[in-house]
Amino acid sequence: MVTNIIGAILRSILVWILVITPSVILTGVVVENSMMVVLIAFLAALFTFVEYFFKYPSIIEFRFAAPFNRHRYITILAIVTSLSLMCKGVFEPTNLTLTVKHWGDVLGNAIDVPYSPVRLIILMLDANASIELVEIVRTAAGLAYAISLLSLVIFVLLVRIAKWPSKSGAFNVWVNLPLFDPTGGGDVLVRLKRDSSINIIFGFLLPFLIPAVVKTATDLVGNLTMDDPQTLIWTISAWAFLPASMIMRGIAMGRVAEMIEEKRRRAYAQSDAQTA
Repeated sequence: MVTNIIGAILRSILVWILVITPSVILTGVVVENSMMVVLIAFLAALFTFVEYFFKYPSIIEFRFAAPFNRHRYITILAIVTSLSLMCKGVFEPTNLTLTVKHWGDVLGNAIDVPYSPVRLIILMLDANASIELVEIVRTAAGLAYAISLLSLVIFVLLVRIAKWPSKSGAFNVWVNLPLFDPTGGGDVLVRLKRDSSINIIFGFLLPFLIPAVVKTATDLVGNLTMDDPQTLIWTISAWAFLPASMIMRGIAMGRVAEMIEEKRRRAYAQSDAQTA
């Protein structure tokens, strides 16, 4: 019980830090509703505490298969922090912020090719957007997209080389996949493989689909402005992180399917040997 409480408190603090990071880095640079940020941080931290306090999760997946969620947290924290430093560099240049912005410029220009996700998110802007805003969005998108791709590469290595999650002990599908019902009908192995493929496909397509959906929506209800640094940071972060998170989930579910298939193969081989 004590261990659960301490773990839940630590994780809720980490989520709190994630939410307030842009506000802390941009202090004195932009005017914002600090009470709203504190409220959102409190609600996110409270949800995390409740989810990790109880023995069985209700939403968060792979809770007992470290370091899946730690890896995702580090990814979104790296994206949010990098974009916050980049935005701060526009108003208060320092060696650190200029370095981050420089690498963002390099990555943004490298990825900004026709039909690329970075080009599509730039086209999402209002036609009357200033050149400065377009440059900032390109830099932010390139930086965030590169971090998400690096995170995916690291996770693939973690799965294939480090044999995640076999080293975490016995894998329980029910507690690690609370949104997946093993008794929902059909072979669990087939359903896991199907869900894995769906997550990977949608994760790959989302960076292309999100700008198109947002552009269509803004044409109907009004233009999306990214002049506000907070809006820019969280919009680009969500655009880069959500697809990467879906692909990671798909890879993880595929790995679980492989483990189940391997276990079945060993059981069938043992049964055949006993029969013979």
